[in-house]
Amino acid sequence: MSTLTLASKRRRAALRTAAFMSPWLIGFAIFFAYPLISTVYFSFMHYDGFRPPAWSGTRNWAYVFRNYPLFWPALRNTLWLVVVAVSLRVVFGLGVGLLITKIKAGTGVFRTLFYLPYLAPPVAATMAFAFLLNPGTGPVDSILDGIGIPAPGWFNDPDWSKPGLTLLALWGVGDLMVIFMAALLDVPREQYEAAELDGASAWQRFRYVTLPNISPIVMFAVVTGVIQTMQYYTQPLIAGKVASGVIQGAGTQFEPGYPDKSTLTLPQLVYNLGFQRFDYGSACVVALVLFALSMVFTAFLMRRRGGLNLAGD
Repeated sequence: MSTLTLASKRRRAALRTAAFMSPWLIGFAIFFAYPLISTVYFSFMHYDGFRPPAWSGTRNWAYVFRNYPLFWPALRNTLWLVVVAVSLRVVFGLGVGLLITKIKAGTGVFRTLFYLPYLAPPVAATMAFAFLLNPGTGPVDSILDGIGIPAPGWFNDPDWSKPGLTLLALWGVGDLMVIFMAALLDVPREQYEAAELDGASAWQRFRYVTLPNISPIVMFAVVTGVIQTMQYYTQPLIAGKVASGVIQGAGTQFEPGYPDKSTLTLPQLVYNLGFQRFDYGSACVVALVLFALSMVFTAFLMRRRGGLNLAGD
């Protein structure tokens, strides 16, 4: 009797736990598990959205990796932005947060000035940057020419288009600044005072006091930055369109990646293949590549998390 009672209690506890978790379980099944399984399924199908899916085996995978000329440039550009843009954005956001926390007067003004660009709509911000960095009429290149510095081509030059996108990302670093400021203000003052009494320099205080305390926030910024960059679509597309001078209207189709495929990213390929060429199978292959890369980067960063804690060095 006691055994049955214990089993009944465990069953009721399991049902109660499942009931509390049901909103998350339902959301996970509908918005993650089902789309992921469907994406894997359609990646092995020939499907154009009009006729029923037909089994094609690994043809979509072979086409994307071997015959689709835009895949490898888009992959290289995406990885470049993940490594360079995310790293610089985290470092710049942390630097701005440190600077503002050290300012004695006008903190609110500087915080507002650095945060406002983050609120700008991505399309408007990218268009403004493209006009400011225009090699012919843009004020930035005019100033550089005036002081004798060779002006880059920015979004009209394949070698400078990704640095231009990186500058755009650094301009909108207000979200990371606010997050880092909250973390920096939460570091115990007693640890700084103890380090100063021990004769630690400013760099040593940052390395052995500040960084270990904010390492979870740094990891959060890096992981979320990687995920956001893996979904980078609007800014490079708009920058390429504005720089190319192409006006897209009815009956026209803009091939992304201007100039010379340098602003092409994997999310643009998903849209290009799925909604412009109606090749949903190949679009699903690119989407799965994006998913796999996101998982690999996240797993690597989580395994390396301990490396951010330098207190034991």
